[in-house]
Amino acid sequence: MRTRSGFVALAGRPNAGKSTLVNCIVGGKVAIVSDKPQTTRREIRGIATGDDWQLVLVDLPGVQRPRDPLTERMQRRVERALADADAVLFMLNGEQRIGAGDRFIANAIVNVGVPAVLALNKIDRLDRPRTVSGLATAAELGVHGEIFPISARTGDGLEPLVAELVSMLPEGPFLYPPEDKSDLAEQVRLAELIREQVLLRTREEVPHSVEVEIAEMDERDDGLLVIQARVWAETESQKGILVGAGGRMVKAVGSAARPEIESMLGRHIHLELQVRVRKGWRRDEALLDRLGLE
Repeated sequence: MRTRSGFVALAGRPNAGKSTLVNCIVGGKVAIVSDKPQTTRREIRGIATGDDWQLVLVDLPGVQRPRDPLTERMQRRVERALADADAVLFMLNGEQRIGAGDRFIANAIVNVGVPAVLALNKIDRLDRPRTVSGLATAAELGVHGEIFPISARTGDGLEPLVAELVSMLPEGPFLYPPEDKSDLAEQVRLAELIREQVLLRTREEVPHSVEVEIAEMDERDDGLLVIQARVWAETESQKGILVGAGGRMVKAVGSAARPEIESMLGRHIHLELQVRVRKGWRRDEALLDRLGLE
């Protein structure tokens, strides 16, 4: 049996719905989701496998103007992944006007010369005239490829999109075992699940200034897995928000993250969170290396 496999890079502005789409196609949670910019900081690979094909969906950070060493690394990662991909899926947020950011991404895709398709996302929230208008505007971006109206949240329109992506892959053996859904290191996936709960509960500058690191994982004699995680903030005031009055915020984050982690690991855990301050961590190259933010 001939098989196809390869990498499809997902490009788009922040909040276009890339992570939701990856989770939907893969059939499991491999990328965290929120409406905050910088939700996706790493290159997340979601693996979807059919009988004779394997799509490795590379969920990239939202393209934005670099402001510090962290966002510079994110942007470099985007550029490398686009060049290395077998195909590119350009995601557009149907609820927003197509603007300068979308045109910047379109030019980057055209410049790398990789085959591409476009997806107008969130059509479940649009009426027909807005959908038709969005598709027409997307066609003017200059990216040569089919345009698919989809809803990553409901799954509408994904079957023909996936079929098109599979057709763009080169023939070759599977790159990962068929049962794998992601190649992200386990501790990074756990840290991301905790960070997702922080993002859901904080506003303004705090989401940008938070990172999570798994410090230790130890199994007790009774078989319970104890996970100790550090939640990094940049200022004492941010730490105060993350801890909350009487520790309520950090407890809420831990209580919400624990069942997500238990679902991923398939076992009961005890989660301990410590909120720490590291001023300017987004400019700390050594810490960025340790956190795997290449």
